[in-house]
Amino acid sequence: MRRVLIANRGEIAVRIVRACFDEGIESVLAVSDCDRDSLAAQLADRIVVIGPSSASDSYLSVDRIVAAALFADCDAIHPGYGFLSERTDLVEACAENGVTFIGPPAEVMRRSGDKLTARRTADELGIPTGSGTAGLLTVEDALAAADELNDYPLLLKASAGGGGRGMTVIRSREDVQQHFSRSSNEAERAFGDGTIYLERYVEFARHVEVQIMADTHGNVCHLGERDCSTQRRYQKLVEEAPAVGLPQDLLERVRNAAVDLAKGLGYVGAGTVEFLVDTERDDFVFLEVNARVQVEHPVTEMVTGIDIVREQLRVAQGLPLSFTQDSVTLGGHAIECRINAEDARNNFLPRPGRIDHWVAPQGAGIRVDTYAFPGAAIPPYYDSMIAKLIVHADTRQDAIDLMARALKKLRIEGVPTTVSLHSALMADKAFQHSPVTTKWLENEFLPTWEEQIS
Repeated sequence: MRRVLIANRGEIAVRIVRACFDEGIESVLAVSDCDRDSLAAQLADRIVVIGPSSASDSYLSVDRIVAAALFADCDAIHPGYGFLSERTDLVEACAENGVTFIGPPAEVMRRSGDKLTARRTADELGIPTGSGTAGLLTVEDALAAADELNDYPLLLKASAGGGGRGMTVIRSREDVQQHFSRSSNEAERAFGDGTIYLERYVEFARHVEVQIMADTHGNVCHLGERDCSTQRRYQKLVEEAPAVGLPQDLLERVRNAAVDLAKGLGYVGAGTVEFLVDTERDDFVFLEVNARVQVEHPVTEMVTGIDIVREQLRVAQGLPLSFTQDSVTLGGHAIECRINAEDARNNFLPRPGRIDHWVAPQGAGIRVDTYAFPGAAIPPYYDSMIAKLIVHADTRQDAIDLMARALKKLRIEGVPTTVSLHSALMADKAFQHSPVTTKWLENEFLPTWEEQIS
């Protein structure tokens, strides 16, 4: 592999440029008009402008991405996360044009990315999936399915995609009638597929996901698990590795289930298998597979010492994984805070603009993945995340303390950010002393925090 087209932007584009440099591979960055002067564009060996700032006319265009790869004589395309990263039409277009797609084959992605198909595979393998339904296209189908389940509360979920799009908690038959169309329309806009399904909603749950890596030689390994329970409206704000406070036998079952499912799907590359752990029952159910690198992959890298993006590049070249399951060890504890250009005091309203002042913290155990620099533009067209602050220490409390100190040293001026929210989280006694559930941030922390700052 001589040259890779990076079909993404922001911090993940910078991350992939770095991995290409480490592997001795030339990086070509596909950029929209407003990203010509981005940090990733400055670091890449070459850029190709693929269209206007609108994502639909640039980063979401399969034709433009593939044309850019062919124009720059690239051997492969790395999609990062988001945008086209889980679109089978990009994978198929790569195959048709003799370009390697850095990710799973189209059929594997199709089985993995469709939640209903992945659930069926998990069921066949004996992996718990909880009570749920087939795909629902009309409100009448949803009402009939809810009546059959008769197990409120339920959760409406999009069959395609993720990130909380189309997800709605249903507590009554009237809720199904009221919210089905909105959820289906949101899923259609976000993923081009309005299919919805219902599953049992777990009130007191932890969101635990397992990082898996697989090569073309039949090797499938897990790299431990991450806890992503600190979230708002199904959007993760803080991620940790490993998950603490869970029975060891349950963790082993979750990890093994992820590997079994990856093998059952014929998976290749980096992926994540997500689970919901019921803290009242000490049990878990399968949620979905993310057939790409995750935003939160750095915490796994910090506790394992394995560079996941470099492994992606190796696997795409037909090389075996550089490690075995027996060689994977988890050391210490890592925490990641997503630093977003949002006004957390105003319902987390995204605030594009320009960074006037930027100083990142330095020190042992501190890592910053970002596209920020003094003068960097934050366009209004894309996701509001501008950086990920990651720390690693011997224990969870040590990591929390290190994160608190690092946040104080992070200087961002020009746009409001979520730094103050993260600082308050690290100082919160409940967050420090007991693993939180997926609704803790919204139901317990935010109301108190908002009162303090009002």
